Amino acid sequence: MEASSPFTFTLIGLAIGFAIGLGCYRLFSKSARDIATLKQALLEREHQIAELKKSMGSHLTSFQQRLDNIRFETSQLEQLVESEAAQWKLPSIKPSSSPITGNDENDSGVAMPRDYAAGKNGTLSEDFGLKESHQPTDSAAAQPPRY
Repeated sequence: MEASSPFTFTLIGLAIGFAIGLGCYRLFSKSARDIATLKQALLEREHQIAELKKSMGSHLTSFQQRLDNIRFETSQLEQLVESEAAQWKLPSIKPSSSPITGNDENDSGVAMPRDYAAGKNGTLSEDFGLKESHQPTDSAAAQPPRY
C-alpha cells in the first residue's frame, strides 16, 4: 500500500472525524444533560403546583360547605327560637334588634345605668376616700345628679 493511496486518506479522515465527534459530544453532552435535568425539575415543579391548586380548591370547597352548613343550622335555630316563642306566646326576637347593632328604636324605654351610688357621698362617688371625713360637705358646690 502506498502512503498516498485514497484508502489511507479515508482511514485517517475517519479517525480524525471520530476524534472530533467524540470531543464535540463530550463538550455539548454535558449541557444537554443539564437541560434535560432542568426540564425534569420544571415538570416536577409544575406537577407540584397542579397538586397544590387541586388541594387548595378542595380545601376552599370544604370551607364553603362548612359555611353553608353553619348558615343552615343558624336558620334552623332561628326557626326553633321563633316557634318556641310562639308556643310560649312571647314576642319574637329579631336578629336586627340586637344591642350590638346600636338600634335606637328600642333604647328609648331603657333607663341609663347610674355610675354612682344614690345619695350623698355614696361608696361609688368620685370623691370617696379622697376627702377627709371631718370636712363639711356644704362647702362643696351642689352637684347635679350623675347619670
